[in-house]
Amino acid sequence: MATEIAKDAPQGEPVGNEDAEAGWPRPAYSWYVVGVLLLAYTLSFVDRMILSLLVAPIRAALEISDTEVSLLIGLAFALFYTVLGLPIAWIADRWNRRNLIVSGVALWSVMTAACGFAGSYATLFLARMGVGVGEAALSPAAYSMLSDMFPRDKLARAMAVYSIGVPLGSGVAMILGSFVVQAVLAAPMVDLPLIGPVEAWRTIFLWVAAPGLFVCLLLLTVREPLRHGLQRTAASVDAAAAPGFLSHLAGQRVALGALFAGMSLIGLVMYGVIAWVPTFFARTYGMDVSQAGLWFGLIMAIGGAAGLVIGGTLADRMFAKGVPDAHLRVMRLSILLGGPPLLAAALMPDATLAFVMLALAFPMLTMHGVGTVALQFITPNEYRARVTALYFFVVNLTGLGFGPMLMALLTDHLFGDDGALRYSIALVTGVALPLAAIILTMGFSAFARDLARTSEAA
Repeated sequence: MATEIAKDAPQGEPVGNEDAEAGWPRPAYSWYVVGVLLLAYTLSFVDRMILSLLVAPIRAALEISDTEVSLLIGLAFALFYTVLGLPIAWIADRWNRRNLIVSGVALWSVMTAACGFAGSYATLFLARMGVGVGEAALSPAAYSMLSDMFPRDKLARAMAVYSIGVPLGSGVAMILGSFVVQAVLAAPMVDLPLIGPVEAWRTIFLWVAAPGLFVCLLLLTVREPLRHGLQRTAASVDAAAAPGFLSHLAGQRVALGALFAGMSLIGLVMYGVIAWVPTFFARTYGMDVSQAGLWFGLIMAIGGAAGLVIGGTLADRMFAKGVPDAHLRVMRLSILLGGPPLLAAALMPDATLAFVMLALAFPMLTMHGVGTVALQFITPNEYRARVTALYFFVVNLTGLGFGPMLMALLTDHLFGDDGALRYSIALVTGVALPLAAIILTMGFSAFARDLARTSEAA
């Protein structure tokens, strides 16, 4: 590995708690950073997913269809979240990652509040785009930072804890939303100081945006870590940065393709389910949407968090025992164990059995979160944020952008019946998850080969 680093890829600041012998920050500080980033990630998913529990009042207020709501939940957010993630990640590979995350948290919090003041479908769509722009700054920079704070044999657990923000944030959004729906029904209008009476559903955007300020202050206690695993010299940066990056992608096209495609299909199912399950319970079983959101939120927060920790621990142990493709194998296992009960949940004859199936499915399915760890293992430091952003571009544009929309389109146009939402969920799950398992299996050997090559180069 070159001893000289690129001028535009700064190593970061010595933090005073650096373990000089091992070259890594001390574990207590590293886990503190994980905790702060987890809080930011959780908040991002609360802000992102809260709209899923406000489907009924938003449809009524704006007079829109399921498909139009799905565009607000998915594509409006995902389009800018994914597209702008690429140039933002380019900055993350060259600039202070902590500062980039602080800027992102501030922006998405402001834009979440703006959702509450949107007076039309178009302005709400634009505000959701703004939330996506802000959140695009978080994960590529966070994954890059964590890769510089933990050695490989401990990285999966650290990233699994960070990734708990996905089910925890989604679960909190559902739980919060369940109480909001009740409040909207009880008091449709709320008086705000200096503004006057507004529809009650709009105020929830202000409440979930407010913690962003606290998270920004916490992030200022985190310092930029030293960068590990840089492979380029300063002289080569200007001449070969872009070609080198493209060459890296081309050289790992099979392993990256398996990771990207497999995770995209999993995301197609997971984001679609998260968006529509509360409405599914209301339409299929006549259950109050607030109650459905509360129970589903608890399942996601508890079961999803447990699955991520289990998956990260299992991948770390398998990798330590010499299984190079351990992370892809854990991803496939998550589908094989979690897919059948998720499919069954959509077809259960009553709500209780459906919740039982979801409670079995989520701890298994969320083990797939180790895919982002696998990505870091085969990527040199100077490309990590960009490859991670490209990964999220593909995965989130497919999953978040089209998962909710695909289920809505099937309901609106294939079945032509709001009550057929359960069959839309079952159809997407039954096709996408088996295909994802096949694709991941095809990538095992290529991933092991690219991991060995990357390890030698570092």
